[in-house]
Amino acid sequence: MLSDTSMPVSSTLAHRLQAMPKVEIHVHLEGATDAETIYEMAKRNQVELPVTSLDEWKNFYQFRDFNHFIHVYTTASECIQTPDDYILMIERFIKHQSEQNIRYSEVFLSVSLHSQKLTDDELLAALAAGIAAGEAKYNSRVRFIADISREYPDTQTKVLEFALKGQEKGIFIGLGLGGVEPGNPPEGFAETYQEAKKQGLRVVAHAGEADGPQSIRGAIESLHAERIGHGIRCLEDPELVEKLRRSQIPLEVSPQSNYCLGIVPPDQPHPIRQMIDAGLYCTLNSDDPPMFSTNLNKEYLTLAAQGFSWEELWQLNLNTLEASFLSEAEKVVYRAQWQAFLL
Repeated sequence: MLSDTSMPVSSTLAHRLQAMPKVEIHVHLEGATDAETIYEMAKRNQVELPVTSLDEWKNFYQFRDFNHFIHVYTTASECIQTPDDYILMIERFIKHQSEQNIRYSEVFLSVSLHSQKLTDDELLAALAAGIAAGEAKYNSRVRFIADISREYPDTQTKVLEFALKGQEKGIFIGLGLGGVEPGNPPEGFAETYQEAKKQGLRVVAHAGEADGPQSIRGAIESLHAERIGHGIRCLEDPELVEKLRRSQIPLEVSPQSNYCLGIVPPDQPHPIRQMIDAGLYCTLNSDDPPMFSTNLNKEYLTLAAQGFSWEELWQLNLNTLEASFLSEAEKVVYRAQWQAFLL
């Protein structure tokens, strides 16, 4: 779905956007798993779904409103139960990323929703196996960010402990804060974030999508987040915009998510244009692709249809690479690939 403000995109530009090498830094593993895969798991694991057929489940998967989206997301997460489920999910995710020429992804896993299903060692072994299988078959790499579901604050210590075990194995690179934003401010997670940073994890936080500028301020000032997931509601606070412009904290923008959730009206251009014009550091991402009927290519097409030039879209792609938590040595390799694409 493109917004109601869209205009035709030339086939030349569309092909170029598909072909260009990309990085994605804000995508959820559970939310990136398609309806068919979840249905397959539900049947295998004898999980009762609120539907009676795959066609009904596909229809149920389609976005309706925020509460329904959360219902779909948590229901899908409940269907993921065995090591083989995680392996399958990761392998298919990497395949899907590779098909879009996404060479590297930093992927959220909602650990708060999974920590009771398997032991830490079982889950980490499954994640490692899925990564190994997917990366061996497809030209794409992944690393995970352990996401705390903020509506379950009692899980934060457990999520951190799990992330640290995963960090030792090279699976996890960071700690995140997601879930239901209103009523669950970032300040309640400050100690956990402080410990995560002390232990060498990178730290990010969803803020400024379903809640306002104060959520972004909390993520920056209390959590010292290195990137902000979404962040579009910074525009409601000129002082915050200036703070973000000066600091150049990367904002992980996901336009179709914002349209679906009603944060941006469908008849309005996406505010990423205003954010870029204000000098903010923006990156482009897909968030929960099948649940929002999108993928990263469609996100680029959304902006192309709103008048963004090839040069502007390429800069967003470069921004996303530079905002990633890849090492400098790894970035050097990817920068060379990006430049080779332009020749």
